[in-house]
Amino acid sequence: MPLVSENMATDLLTVEATTSLADAAREMDERGVGAVLVLSDDRLVGVFTERDVLRAFARGHADTPTVGDWMTRGPETIEPDETTEHAAVLMIHGGFRHLPVVDAGKVVGILSIRDLMRSVLDDAAPRGV
Repeated sequence: MPLVSENMATDLLTVEATTSLADAAREMDERGVGAVLVLSDDRLVGVFTERDVLRAFARGHADTPTVGDWMTRGPETIEPDETTEHAAVLMIHGGFRHLPVVDAGKVVGILSIRDLMRSVLDDAAPRGV
């Protein structure tokens, strides 16, 4: 079974909880990512996702809030030497699509459901190709 470290992204987009929702959403769009890790003094305090952006806009709070107002605090994490199967179980049962990877208390990566699918379907081709 592949390890999380073999499939995680290490080029991380991080923000502080005081970052405006608009600035975080703009950075996510520019980088083409669906989640940012929220750090305070290099310590993971939350995850802010595209779903959080949608909730804020849908509830009419897009003008003034910060990432800290909408992020998931104290998110589930996984270590890099865990299996991707374990990561998938955590994501499916937890109902989330992004999982921070932490080693000795330090954020070292993030694993997305897309990363897991890429790992599973590595040799598959779309229909007709």
